[in-house]
Amino acid sequence: MIMRKISEELSENTYPGRGIIVGKTTDGEKMIVAYFIMGRSVNSRNRVFVQEHAGIRTEAFDPAKLSDPSLIIYHPVRTLGQTLIVTNGDQTDTIYEMMAMGKSFEDALRTRTFEPDEPNFTPRISAIINNGNYRMSILKSAEGNGNTARRYFFDYENPLPGQGHFIHTYKCDGNPIPSFEGEPQLVEIGNENIDEFTNMVWNNLNNDNKVSLYTRFINIKTGEFETRIVNKNK
Repeated sequence: MIMRKISEELSENTYPGRGIIVGKTTDGEKMIVAYFIMGRSVNSRNRVFVQEHAGIRTEAFDPAKLSDPSLIIYHPVRTLGQTLIVTNGDQTDTIYEMMAMGKSFEDALRTRTFEPDEPNFTPRISAIINNGNYRMSILKSAEGNGNTARRYFFDYENPLPGQGHFIHTYKCDGNPIPSFEGEPQLVEIGNENIDEFTNMVWNNLNNDNKVSLYTRFINIKTGEFETRIVNKNK
């Protein structure tokens, strides 16, 4: 697979939807994580990320405009021990609860499927990061057929410095919106500090459709981390 720059992947796609980026800095010392949300409807754009002790949650920016919270209000990020869980929906809680009972990431996601938002059937994308390793998953419909699900899992053990992977819900804009296809895209990870990385991701998301961004840098040896949140609605 050809490794691409994150800036190119983002700037060339007006609507990747919701996306997760995970990787390791070039010096091999830190894991980087990014999660962003985008929106086309008033309901989807009416959101902000709010920091919580062990993660973040989505919240309506203007409660008066909130029409349906079922698929847009959730915990995108939670922490279970040394494991960071990042997803685009309430499967965050499923993963957290089942892993707390000794089940695996895969066990948890086999109990879930894509979102019931016909005709898009938005995929559920998820990742966990632990001790410098990470796993990703996408749960999607079968070529837009809502009667059957396809579950894909990707395991990245001892990832190479300077490399990461990017998975997002939609291949591109459309009506209905086509789901992401194939493996997570191999992307280049540099040695930027968290502010430089956050600005790079945010500035390359489509200005009309971007809503919120969360980033975290994790020191692999110590577990210490920094986080940033950017919300278009302020």
